[in-house]
Amino acid sequence: MTYTDWFKTHGRKHQNIMRKVEYLNDTEVIEYFRFENMVEKEPDFCFLYKEHKKCHDMEELNCYLCACPNFRFNDEGVSKEGSQVLYSTCSIDSKDGAQFVSDDAIHQDCSGCTVPHYEAYIKKHFSRDWFEIMRNVKQKQV
Repeated sequence: MTYTDWFKTHGRKHQNIMRKVEYLNDTEVIEYFRFENMVEKEPDFCFLYKEHKKCHDMEELNCYLCACPNFRFNDEGVSKEGSQVLYSTCSIDSKDGAQFVSDDAIHQDCSGCTVPHYEAYIKKHFSRDWFEIMRNVKQKQV
């Protein structure tokens, strides 16, 4: 699955949930996306929910911004770094981020970063339209 395929599929899942909770105010919507609630009420939102497993090691994980607005990707490559193609990166160069490097590719590894999963961060960047928050993630090839 490409980044673009995942992005579109996940965005549609997000839209479907938002239609179900449109009667909630913004604070209640954010609270709805708390990990424990999502595991119970939206088990198909994330494949990890079936195992009650979190993608990030944090106590109060909020899944509203599953995928980070600071993530940048291009399925054809963002840039070339020697013999490797850089496919994804972090726009804020998070100190908790890393890179997965293979012989021919470099991908951003966000598993150590919790920035977008705090409710304060979500409130600061909130929109009921997930695609609006994520509008800058797809990059042009350089």
